[in-house]
Amino acid sequence: MKKDIENRDDIIRLVNTFYDRVKPDDHIGHFFSKVVKVDWEKHLPLMYNFWENIIFHSGTYGGNPMHIHLDLHKKSAMHKEHFDRWIKLFNETIDDLFEGEKTEQAKQRALSIATVMQIKIAQVPGNESIY
Repeated sequence: MKKDIENRDDIIRLVNTFYDRVKPDDHIGHFFSKVVKVDWEKHLPLMYNFWENIIFHSGTYGGNPMHIHLDLHKKSAMHKEHFDRWIKLFNETIDDLFEGEKTEQAKQRALSIATVMQIKIAQVPGNESIY
C-alpha cells in the first residue's frame, strides 16, 4: 500500500519524478528544453515550493505562474492537448507514488490550475480559436 503525500520530501519526490517524465516527453518536453531551456537547478526548487504551498498551504511560493505561462504561450502556443498531456503525466506520476486524501487534493488542484490557465490563454486577443 502506498502512503499519502505527507511532507516536503514527498513533494520533492513527486516533482522530481514528474519532471523526469516530462523532459523526454514528445508532446510537452520541448517547452522545457527548446522553447525556454529551463535551468533545472532553479526551476525544481520553485516547483517544490509551489506544490508544497498548493498541498500544505505553506506560503513558500510567491511567484505568478499565470504570467509565466502566458509568456511561454507567446513563444510557443500551448493548446488543449498540451494541458491534457501535462495532466495525464501528473496524474500517472502521483498515482504511481502515492494514494490518499492529499494525493487526491493535489490531482484536483492540478486539474483546476490547468483549466484556469487554458481559459486565461484563450482570453488573450487572437487566441479565441486555438481551443
